[in-house]
Amino acid sequence: MLRNPKIDQLLAGTYFDPETGKNYSVTTKSLVIEPTLAGTEGDLVAALGFGRKLAVVSDKTTHAVMGARIEKALAGRFEVQSVVLEDGIHPDGETVELVQKATVSADAVIAVGSGTINDVCKFASFHDGKPYAVFATAASMNGYTSVNAAITMHGHKLSLPAQAPVGAFFDLKILSESPTRLIRAGLGDSLCRTTAQVDWLMAHLLFGKPYALLPYDLLGDDEAPLFAQAKDLVSGDLGAMARLVNTLVLAGFGTAIIGNSGPASQGEHLISHYLDMFSPSTRRLIYHGEQVGVTTLSMARLQERMLAETPVFRADTRTEADFKTRYGDELGASCWAEFAQKRIDAAKAEALNAKIAKEWDSIRDKLSAVLLPSAHLQSVLTAAGANLTPESIDLSRGFYEKTLNECGEIRNRYTFLDLAADSGRLAGMVPTL
Repeated sequence: MLRNPKIDQLLAGTYFDPETGKNYSVTTKSLVIEPTLAGTEGDLVAALGFGRKLAVVSDKTTHAVMGARIEKALAGRFEVQSVVLEDGIHPDGETVELVQKATVSADAVIAVGSGTINDVCKFASFHDGKPYAVFATAASMNGYTSVNAAITMHGHKLSLPAQAPVGAFFDLKILSESPTRLIRAGLGDSLCRTTAQVDWLMAHLLFGKPYALLPYDLLGDDEAPLFAQAKDLVSGDLGAMARLVNTLVLAGFGTAIIGNSGPASQGEHLISHYLDMFSPSTRRLIYHGEQVGVTTLSMARLQERMLAETPVFRADTRTEADFKTRYGDELGASCWAEFAQKRIDAAKAEALNAKIAKEWDSIRDKLSAVLLPSAHLQSVLTAAGANLTPESIDLSRGFYEKTLNECGEIRNRYTFLDLAADSGRLAGMVPTL
């Protein structure tokens, strides 16, 4: 079976969560993973019950790979509007507005692409009150089935509410023939389950933030076998590709059920978002998952080192004025609004130190139980020939160190980056992460 049975249970609303004793479902109605979808595209879309006017959104590359084929398959049954964007577009407010204007007369949107195309279409269609479906062209990220979109607004990279696709369709032949870098990117985006879970659980144990096992139970069947097949994945093995797709889909569904990207996006994504916001304009194109693979290694090393000692909290002294000096007035105010929600003042530091004195051994044991060793994560990436260092993703060591020191300021999620900073340890660890 190409599709994990848990996907079928979620589609049917019969997935049982032992932690809560409840059955869970997702809003996606149809999800298909097949060796090829050739000849079935029209039927797949027709079964979704969309209106007659469909906008098929791709970029020049994905239009050549699959978009033109889908437009041809839909022609006759639907009024098809072809929206072909330039290659290299960014998932930002301007691109969202462009897609909204281009699809204003459509009843529904069909995205043909991967990260950027999917995020822009899910965000634009959500705000226009239209359904959308997606045909994947690369197994490069886990956002296909999520209810969030990573969109840059006024220079600030944010995870914003959007909608899940009504239908999500995966042609394994197309995916296995995508550029190897994109396949490695999908593996990199899957690698961060462990660091994201440690960060999310830590925030729960220290601050009482919401936490659930469900997103990780969904991934339990596929993670270890996928990592063991890392070499096969980049050699065109359709079975390995199907396992990667299952992992990416279930990760997205996990965040959809929780209602935000927290289970799959923590410190490693903070680093990545900062890089997206501030990397030099001369930097070559680096795919999201390529970046996340490297940042996950940094977070795993940081988590290992912080778990080897007992943190001592200190009051944070940063101010909104500091943020505006560093980032400018508009972006500084936006970042401060996020950071202020997790800032540790003197009273919080005192309370946390009292909690640490009583509970740290128990907290450490629970966190260590879900953290995969950084050496193992590195071996998985190595087997796939993926990037391991900042230099390999076209970053100077100096800029990467600046990123590690500052990226915790751009978002309100409390991660091990914050724990290290609030205990005065981050700056000393950064050079070795």
